[in-house]
Amino acid sequence: MSALAQRIDVDVSAEPELTDGFHLVIDALKLNDIHTIYGVPGIPITDLGRLAQAAGMRVISFRHEQHAGNAAAIAGFLTKKPGICLTVSAPGFLNGLTALANATTNCFPMILISGSSEREIVDLQQGDYEEMDQLAIAKPLCKAAFRVLHAADIGIAVARAIRAAVSGRPGGVYLDLPAKLFSQVMEAEAGAKSLVKVIDAAPAQLPAPSAIKRALDVLKSAKRPLIVLGKGAAYAQADDEVRALVETSGIPYVPMSMAKGLLPDTHPQSAGAARSLVLKEADVVLLVGARLNWLLSHGKGKTWGAPGSKKFIQIDIEPKEMDSNVEIVAPIVGDIGSCVSALLDGMKGDWQAPPTSWTDAISAKKEENLGKMASKLRKNSTPMDFHGALGALKTIIAERPDAILVNEGANTLDLARGIIDMYQPRKRLDVGTWGIMGIGMGFAIAAAVETGKPVLAVEGDSAFGFSGMEVETICRYNLPVCIVVFNNNGIYRGTDTDPTGRDPGTTVFVRDSRYDKMMEAFGGVGVNATTPDELSQAVNAAMDSGRPTLINAVIDPQAGTESGNIGSLNPQSAVKKKK
Repeated sequence: MSALAQRIDVDVSAEPELTDGFHLVIDALKLNDIHTIYGVPGIPITDLGRLAQAAGMRVISFRHEQHAGNAAAIAGFLTKKPGICLTVSAPGFLNGLTALANATTNCFPMILISGSSEREIVDLQQGDYEEMDQLAIAKPLCKAAFRVLHAADIGIAVARAIRAAVSGRPGGVYLDLPAKLFSQVMEAEAGAKSLVKVIDAAPAQLPAPSAIKRALDVLKSAKRPLIVLGKGAAYAQADDEVRALVETSGIPYVPMSMAKGLLPDTHPQSAGAARSLVLKEADVVLLVGARLNWLLSHGKGKTWGAPGSKKFIQIDIEPKEMDSNVEIVAPIVGDIGSCVSALLDGMKGDWQAPPTSWTDAISAKKEENLGKMASKLRKNSTPMDFHGALGALKTIIAERPDAILVNEGANTLDLARGIIDMYQPRKRLDVGTWGIMGIGMGFAIAAAVETGKPVLAVEGDSAFGFSGMEVETICRYNLPVCIVVFNNNGIYRGTDTDPTGRDPGTTVFVRDSRYDKMMEAFGGVGVNATTPDELSQAVNAAMDSGRPTLINAVIDPQAGTESGNIGSLNPQSAVKKKK
């Protein structure tokens, strides 16, 4: 063999193993125990999805990026790890951005990863394919936003995104990956060394002992104390500690909708059925992972009784949340598990339960309200009204407490969260802080994927319309999701008319639509239910079989009220036009 041939042989055999941007992104996620991606394939991230699937990750491809983003967000809530949403550039990024902003508002850890156009073309505005400065657009709507230009920086960027998403108050993070990044090549050994495994991404934040003492002193002075549990308490997964706090203190509690099930809604200290009474009459309120935003009337107004009639204690990991609407006399800053444990330690010894005059008054009001509701829930009319249909679903959840309930709509949401009792934590998923519609199918898909539990999605017909095409996704992945569409032919009601006689009313849909046929079109099970008994039979069959099912629940078009329980937020014209 010639010297040249020998040199060629040596050079070829000594070539180092290579990796590229695609594989480094996947390796960085897997190193940090992230094994599921929700997204929509396309330029420039199509191969990222393919390669991730080949590497053993689960890649759930949606029909629209907003729903993939909603899935990633609720995956973060359920797992305390950031859910990953993968989108294409520009329009796809914008579709995912709504979910990212909603995740940040709701404190769900999520990372939106989007491909993007090349920086040198975007910055000179030269008209690249789907040209957009995505990083600048994302920054105001999330906790943090990063752009990666070099393959060697992928590991540190993913690590920073994970830490930002889950530390402190959780939220959304944006990760911008220009197209050229994916094809950048480097030696595999150097690439492996560039990856970062995040250590203690969300460290405990212990409360100050003085804050705990102050809070306990205020609680001890209360004659009519109340605990409000928010979805932050559910996210914390400090379930045993929260339950111990409620039961050790003896204080009545009200759960916000996504905190239902931290303790069973049938628990003797639950004051959910007397919510109006306890919010108005309580003199000291302990907020655990709940914020005094619009969902709690900002802590003031007629909901809360006379001004200055109560004192607020608040547990939150974000110091800036304190005094956001009203004075917080005893702020406790720290993670919920640590704060609740510290309160429990402080209660040992001389703690006294609330006066029986307070707890007896609550019990009496609960019995009165539940008695009024009972006959409505037994109503077996055709077509159904909301109460009769929800009464059937209430029984099903009671018999299947490990099922996950996804819920959205106006009347469908407002009534369901008061009627359907929950028995286990993180089993109720709904529209959250912003109250936006369209989360239903994304939440349902992620709940099934992340937990493996059966999912019951109870949807208003309007809310279902936002994400309804994802029934194909549910069928494609053969997920155990049963969807019930409360079909009353329109938004709020199906009875509006166009005064000119030209078009349908603005809130009216096609009369007697058959949403169940959509599911049948993709190979799932479709059922049309006209009575509570038919509804109950269909849902039980679906939950038993685990097959993708959609039930068209025929609701009286006249049932429902304008904007549900928040009609006061919908301004009406003060001007009457002359004809």
